[in-house]
Amino acid sequence: MRFLFVHGTGVRRERHDRLFALVRDRLTARFPRARVDSCYWGDRFGATLGAGGRSVPGMRPRPAAAPDPVDAETAEWALLLADPLCELRVLAEAGWGPPGEGGAASGEGPAGGPDGAPGDDPFAMPGVRPAGTGVLALLAALPHDPPRTGDELGALLHGTGLAAGYPAALDSTAASAEAARAAGRAAGDAQARELASALARAVTAAALADAGADADCTGAERDRLVELLTTRLGGDARVPGARAAAVLGRLALRVTTQPLLNAWRGSLTTGATPALGDILRYQARGHELRAFLHARITADPGPTVLVGHSLGGIALVDLLALAAARREAVPGARLLVTVGSQAPFLHELGALAALEPGAKLPYGFPRWLNVYDRQDVLAYLAGPVFPGDPRVTDHEIGSRQPFPACHSAYWKQDALYERIEQAVAEAEIG
Repeated sequence: MRFLFVHGTGVRRERHDRLFALVRDRLTARFPRARVDSCYWGDRFGATLGAGGRSVPGMRPRPAAAPDPVDAETAEWALLLADPLCELRVLAEAGWGPPGEGGAASGEGPAGGPDGAPGDDPFAMPGVRPAGTGVLALLAALPHDPPRTGDELGALLHGTGLAAGYPAALDSTAASAEAARAAGRAAGDAQARELASALARAVTAAALADAGADADCTGAERDRLVELLTTRLGGDARVPGARAAAVLGRLALRVTTQPLLNAWRGSLTTGATPALGDILRYQARGHELRAFLHARITADPGPTVLVGHSLGGIALVDLLALAAARREAVPGARLLVTVGSQAPFLHELGALAALEPGAKLPYGFPRWLNVYDRQDVLAYLAGPVFPGDPRVTDHEIGSRQPFPACHSAYWKQDALYERIEQAVAEAEIG
């Protein structure tokens, strides 16, 4: 009897040799008379950047300098999409600064309490409403369904896919405690104009967040929506909110992923190429790897247990199913063991080369033990995808490790080899 180990995606020689030594020692301890071989394919059939990554924007990063304004703007909107009320929250909590910076104590008017009524400023004049209260009233009065034609705001909302989420965006912003508190703090006209801009950005961000990937909205269209809403709220459409934007602009560059991705895209792409690239290359040129596996399996005519990890399991499922469908079962392949494999999921997607979506495993396909860890997001169940097939068995193993560590933790667990030993006995492989 022979075991043939087929490694997974992203594995290259050094990693393979360490992993295979572990698998070989564990299998040999349980099957002292069996041969344990490996089918290393990473160098020959794995992915590389043939042009050195010249297709990747930012592969050669610009010299360190001041933040790119486009990056800063993109990061700020990423923060707004995650929390449309974040600018309003800054204004609600920080107001417009200490005396002398335009706040209520500088003589421009009273500041309001959390509900928009005067209350935070002990010198507020009773009965005098902050200017921001009027802005909030204008927001509450905006129509929920602007017409498609004859109204630029309505045309933009419908043309960008934001019309469906716009009414809820209006309501959630207008009814928020952040908006009420910020309006109460906006004592004078200057603060009211800034509040109008922050409210317009909050409404636009909420509508964009609701639409998600279904939004068809460019940056220019987004900015025009903000301008139109700001104007309708009595603000200056050409002047962004200075205080909140300044605070959140700096924060966004630190806490959002886009600037980091822009800066590190080249190195990230290079680092991800073996793992992701191997899968993509297999989808396009999988026949090369399958032919290599077939040659390695048939080089020894004796009974063979095929052990495939991750992409190695996908390739083995494809190979065995294609051969069985041609009524040319791979000689010697008596048992398939897949560990942390995506083959069942690819079958559901219709992305397995060997099987149409929903098709059963062909006659001649060997017994299949599919081992998974529910913490491993790259491991899938085979039994429910091939219901009623007695050849297919799922077995769960728990490494108590999070992903991605759990994707490789199978090989150090005695439970894996115990289950393989049981499957070998059930298949009556001597």
